[in-house]
Amino acid sequence: MNHPRGLIAALGLVAVLSVASPASAQNRGAPGKFDFYVLALSWSPSYCEAEGDRRRGNEQCSRGRPFAFVVHGLWPQHERGYPRACANPAPRIPDRLIDSMLDLMPARGLVIHEWREHGTCSGLGADGYFNAVRRARERVAVPERFRRLNAYEMVAPVEVEDAFRAVNPELKPDMIAVTCDHRWLREVRICLNRDLTFRACPDVDRRACRTPRIAMPPVRG
Repeated sequence: MNHPRGLIAALGLVAVLSVASPASAQNRGAPGKFDFYVLALSWSPSYCEAEGDRRRGNEQCSRGRPFAFVVHGLWPQHERGYPRACANPAPRIPDRLIDSMLDLMPARGLVIHEWREHGTCSGLGADGYFNAVRRARERVAVPERFRRLNAYEMVAPVEVEDAFRAVNPELKPDMIAVTCDHRWLREVRICLNRDLTFRACPDVDRRACRTPRIAMPPVRG
């Protein structure tokens, strides 16, 4: 769904996306030509733990920024594969819009990258796209258990899915996928129709984490 390039040093979450799908699934695409969205909620401590020293000065990973699940992105999808970077160059987004998203997406570079790679494929202007990001996030309740962890926990991917489904009763098993890197939980990905109602997404579900148990590092700060 999203593959890091030269911006990786500036992004809070981009590295995890290399596991999202094979490169052959990508195509530049045309704005507004897609079937549904994926809302990606990233477990921020996993990203910061994986990046180690390289991220200690990062605005997302500093110890004074105690982030748990944060929005990685809202990604237009085809039933198989996904479009990317649908405008080249992408229209610039104003600072006031970037700043308005930092409560959900806690790195300026991430906000900019998501607009260029995914927002331009939505067919919406920047304001419309980031309004959709906010509405999509508001659509999903995060289980109380995962709003903050003070110590490492070992979890089964299905355990995390079940917790999200318990607080989002309309969410079915084929509408959500947990991703991992064989060691840490990385993201919870939830599929949404273009009107932001939940929907099934077999291609996304097939790429879910198959590791029996994975770690969730604690929240910093």
